[in-house]
Amino acid sequence: MKKITKLLVANRGEIALRVLRSAKEMGIATVAIYSEADRNALHVRYADEAVCVGPPASKDSYLRGDKIIEVCRELGVDAIHPGYGFLSENAGFARMVREAGLIFVGPSPEAMEIMGDKLSAKQAVQAYNIPLVPGTAEAISDVAAAKQIAEEVGFPILIKASAGGGGKGMRIVNGAAEFEEQMQLAINEAVSAFGDGAVFIEKFVTGPRHIEIQVLGDEHGNIVHLFERECSIQRRHQKVIEEAPSSVLTPELRAAMGRCAVDVARACNYAGAGTVEFLLDDKRNFYFLEMNTRLQVEHPVTEQITGLDLVKEQIRVAEGYPLPFAQDDLTITGHALELRVYAEDPQNNFLPDIGTLTTYVRPQGPGVRVDDGFEQGMDIPIYYDPMIAKLVTFGADRAEAIARMLRAIEEYQITGIETTLGFGRYVLTHPAFVSGDFDTNFIKDHFSPANLAPAAPDEATAKVAAALGALLLETKKPKAAAATSETAGAEASGWRRNRLGVR
Repeated sequence: MKKITKLLVANRGEIALRVLRSAKEMGIATVAIYSEADRNALHVRYADEAVCVGPPASKDSYLRGDKIIEVCRELGVDAIHPGYGFLSENAGFARMVREAGLIFVGPSPEAMEIMGDKLSAKQAVQAYNIPLVPGTAEAISDVAAAKQIAEEVGFPILIKASAGGGGKGMRIVNGAAEFEEQMQLAINEAVSAFGDGAVFIEKFVTGPRHIEIQVLGDEHGNIVHLFERECSIQRRHQKVIEEAPSSVLTPELRAAMGRCAVDVARACNYAGAGTVEFLLDDKRNFYFLEMNTRLQVEHPVTEQITGLDLVKEQIRVAEGYPLPFAQDDLTITGHALELRVYAEDPQNNFLPDIGTLTTYVRPQGPGVRVDDGFEQGMDIPIYYDPMIAKLVTFGADRAEAIARMLRAIEEYQITGIETTLGFGRYVLTHPAFVSGDFDTNFIKDHFSPANLAPAAPDEATAKVAAALGALLLETKKPKAAAATSETAGAEASGWRRNRLGVR
């Protein structure tokens, strides 16, 4: 075993603070790094030691792997936790950490390389008969040949960057006439975003749900799955609301997807926490999409339904300990939701809204968790992701989790910037979400900026309240029903009143 005594968190904001807290509970000394823009950040003040690693721009600070390792040597650090984003899936950095004699709290660089490229990931899992979306099994650059394959697969198709993520280097093509132009655009964007123009073709699954399975493996060959997360509420191919478990998976489908996720991890000898992503079509067929070789933003909902601390499990695995549980020991308890609170304006195409948190008051009470890295009076930096916080609620069932999220949104007071709180309230009170009948096209099908404009209660609001009430009655939980009906029946302008500080 390799006991970790001092851990450096190579990240910032809420995830840095979240990792530091778990490390403290484990009796591990902690080191934070920060850019000049984050000098007064909460994670900097929380850690036992903190070191500035450069100017505000990520490339000059949080992405300086060489400087981070130098800090580790100077301060006697023996392990690095990368969080997510930045260097978390950089195989070159993970290899540098290993070569420096330090522990990388994450998978091996070899596993990262296999799963970091969508094509090599597909090739790796083929031996396990993992269901794949029809398409090419290798990169393709010949436009004429690619067009022929697309016609064989059948339109609509997706052109995707092999090294891509976050929707970059991705194009939907509805017919042969637009294929050549869209393929060139995808290649150009892939080169610009990832320095790699390799693209491949997949059948476009219409009306899909985005379901991901959390996996955890150790260095002794043990791998388990920690059930699924529903991540279908997205803007720009990026998640905004997640929940666990999914409202549409049967026990049989959950078990089948879980087995496939474990096999995907086994295909690359995975050790640590990772996430296997699937598309689920309207006939409940599922297809392997990709594997994220790191902790996910939405990991708190899995923690809520399993009772596990995933960061602590990551650290124990990195120390060489075997998993303390088997698959049969794991069960789902209750239901959890997560709303990513972004500094974005949903009424202006979710564009970032930078400013000062003039008012910042977190919600509290039963079943409410806020993972954040800000406090009142702080500025939202222009240099990084605009996420302010992850608002998480947990209940005995889905209805109670929704009711608590609606209450938490109303209690969350933020002024000085626009946020996604109002959008979250709109989604959670929409009949499609309440019923569970939604997919990744939710925003396109159901949302427009006018939905968040101040308005008095109307017939639509009453219908939403009735739908929520019916759902709660089905679960036979009167207290949750009362809370949901009261919240859902509130004025649609409630978020606006809170945001502007009006009583």
